[in-house]
Amino acid sequence: MNTFSIAIHGGAGTLVKGMMTPELEAKYKAALQLALDEGYKVLDNNGTATEAVEKAVIILEDSPLFNAGKGSVFTATESHEMDASIMDGKTLNAGAVSLITGIKNPVSLAKDVMEKSEHVFLAGEGAMQFAKELDYKLEDASYFYDKLRYNQWLEIKDTDSFQLDHAKKKDSKFGTVGAVACDKDGNIAAATSTGGMTNKKWGRVGDSPMIGAGNYANNKTCAISCTGSGEFFIRGVVAYDVACLIEHKNMSLEEASNEVINKRILEIKGDGGLIAVDAKGNIAMPFNTEGMYRASKSSNGTEEVSIYK
Repeated sequence: MNTFSIAIHGGAGTLVKGMMTPELEAKYKAALQLALDEGYKVLDNNGTATEAVEKAVIILEDSPLFNAGKGSVFTATESHEMDASIMDGKTLNAGAVSLITGIKNPVSLAKDVMEKSEHVFLAGEGAMQFAKELDYKLEDASYFYDKLRYNQWLEIKDTDSFQLDHAKKKDSKFGTVGAVACDKDGNIAAATSTGGMTNKKWGRVGDSPMIGAGNYANNKTCAISCTGSGEFFIRGVVAYDVACLIEHKNMSLEEASNEVINKRILEIKGDGGLIAVDAKGNIAMPFNTEGMYRASKSSNGTEEVSIYK
């Protein structure tokens, strides 16, 4: 039987260590552990990699601690605009949604785009229309409200500033979430979900819903979910770049992931990290920030839940 494994992240860049209280750190680690365990359970019960990454991301979306689903940041118009994507490494099928509001679990809508439409990427009103046709329940804005997120927004509203959660040295970090998995059959998948940037304007879209930039999966190479400064990850086509290094330069998962995060993305001044898995169940979780909320578990007995380096 193939080694099966899962890795998850809750954003790169972290609360500066001094800002992180033991209580808060325990809360983060508990949330990561829950998502990790539930995703792993799917694999252990012969579920597919795609089912496992969706399950893990749903749990992270349901936690107000992360900038996805329930804890999404506020836009310039005091609303929430969420993005998500998912990809199946066996078939190369993918689904993505962007600029959606009121959807409790954007990753599930992305999966429905993959499985129930002829398309890969739906955005804005069209994506909402698609959700309506599938009888998605729309949550009230109060469901997504989080006091810390609201205060982050109040600090910069009516200005031209926007911020990635991890870009400020204050108590203002929480990020994009994602999961990658390899199942018992050696199939891999990746999923990513985010609330984007605080105070974002003009329908800004980051790398998270973009196949090849923030999310990618191909059994031949790897499955990747990224987190960080989205503009740079789009320009660097980061997720696909890792896969290309494996395919064309015969690099290992670890080598390719490190090359992209600790060299190539830094050369264009991007910060962040990624989680990666290959069809043998190997895992890599590099980041070039102070930390990255991350966890991984493998059928070979290894397990990790970490925040800082």
